[in-house]
Amino acid sequence: MANAETLSYSIIGRRPWLVLGLTTLAIHLLFNGGYGIFRDELYFIVCGDRPAWGYVDQPPLVPLIASWSHALFGNFLVGFRLVPALTMAATVALSAEFARVLGGGRFAQWLAGLCVLGGGIFLAFGMLVVTDMFQPLSWLLCCWFIVRLAQTGDERWWIPFGIVVGVSLLSKYLIAFFLVGLAVGVVATPLRRSLTRPWLYAGAAIALLIVLPNVLWQQQHGWPFLELGVAGVKGKNLALSPVAFFLQQVLVVGPLAAPVWLAGLWAFAVRPQQGAYRAFAIAYAVMFVLFTATHGKANYIVAIYPALLAGGAVFIESKLHATAVRGTVLAAVALAGAFLAPLALPVLSEENYIAYAHAIGIGPSATAGERLKLGLLPQHFADMHGWPEMAAKIAAVYRALPPADRAKAVFFGHNYGEAAAVDVFGPPLGLPPAISGHNNYFLWGPRGRDGSVVIEIGGDRDEYLREFRQVDQAGYIDTPYAMPYETNQPIWVLRGLKTPIETVWPRIKNFS
Repeated sequence: MANAETLSYSIIGRRPWLVLGLTTLAIHLLFNGGYGIFRDELYFIVCGDRPAWGYVDQPPLVPLIASWSHALFGNFLVGFRLVPALTMAATVALSAEFARVLGGGRFAQWLAGLCVLGGGIFLAFGMLVVTDMFQPLSWLLCCWFIVRLAQTGDERWWIPFGIVVGVSLLSKYLIAFFLVGLAVGVVATPLRRSLTRPWLYAGAAIALLIVLPNVLWQQQHGWPFLELGVAGVKGKNLALSPVAFFLQQVLVVGPLAAPVWLAGLWAFAVRPQQGAYRAFAIAYAVMFVLFTATHGKANYIVAIYPALLAGGAVFIESKLHATAVRGTVLAAVALAGAFLAPLALPVLSEENYIAYAHAIGIGPSATAGERLKLGLLPQHFADMHGWPEMAAKIAAVYRALPPADRAKAVFFGHNYGEAAAVDVFGPPLGLPPAISGHNNYFLWGPRGRDGSVVIEIGGDRDEYLREFRQVDQAGYIDTPYAMPYETNQPIWVLRGLKTPIETVWPRIKNFS
């Protein structure tokens, strides 16, 4: 018994990274199956089922993972979302270890790990198969390699740095902004010595080699991702002032985590243990300016917070020595994370979530600051509702068509969520592949359909009559918890497209 107690203390007391990582994994295995599949997850499945080196709105890695996960687990969401759960468990564990590498003791390790574990945005990243799921881990690894380079003087750390950057770029281009900030930090800190040595350039070459097929795909298709970015800057995203953008950071990472990452930012900027660490604070400042100036979403910068939280935890540990105070801090962070977790994870039923959010004064919000009308649930929860029901309603309309019309009919989705729902849930119901002008669906074209019979959701009958000879309502969508533009909408059957679809198709392009 004594040996068992000693072993238990050794694991819990001396290996915070292990306990925190396993706890994170357990939380996601318990709650990741709540509600339903997310809009973007449906789209990524469809993209991954059509493998390519790139897509209009993302690189190839996450769609491939979504496709493989769906092929393996089907609609069992806990299995389908196993990769993000494992990735976030690794992120939490590495955050605790990063605090140790920075010189922190067990308190600092526990504090850093708990802040990341309970951060609302990180809980969400660990739940969904989306392009953000790898960003905190990859950025933290990059910071880890820079710290090890500074501590050892071994320039070869730029090689794994380049590998991680290359793989991260295949999941999302966002790390490019982090690299811009770090580049300024390299020039402004003792890291500049790496500019006179070959290893940094070798790492950069490796990263470029890994991402090159995707870059070539973007070039061959006219750089659609840049067009997508312009759409965000010009109106899709909310324009936030620097103060509003900062407040968004406090909210998405967690109010009690804010003093910790602010302490880390101050420690890295003003009193770094080594001059090279100042590069992290410089990178943060550069990105903050870039994203506020270009109307970037609040979540664009959050992947740097695990590193800042680790730095802040080490700094706070150096100032707090009383055991009781340290224990109180850890308990407060853990309780705050538990208190806010239902806002990020589907812990509660829809009715109980609405009541809980109302009780604590939290209203529905759009994911990361887009201009959207909201319903009963915040966007990230609302977009987990209604997709199988939508496909079933479309299938009912499709099956009710006369055989001659059914042979030519196609569903047109106003966005990739609608189209992907039909593509994922429709085949067992007998539905043909959907079409859409939204993002990569535009590149896939009309799929051999001539537009003579089209099924659509929402919109105005008079508007449709400008393009079609006959418009009939054939059904109705009424999923209460979905986004407002996906529920309480008519289902139309449109017949007789007046203009050849080949002429119409370029006009329906929607990269947003």
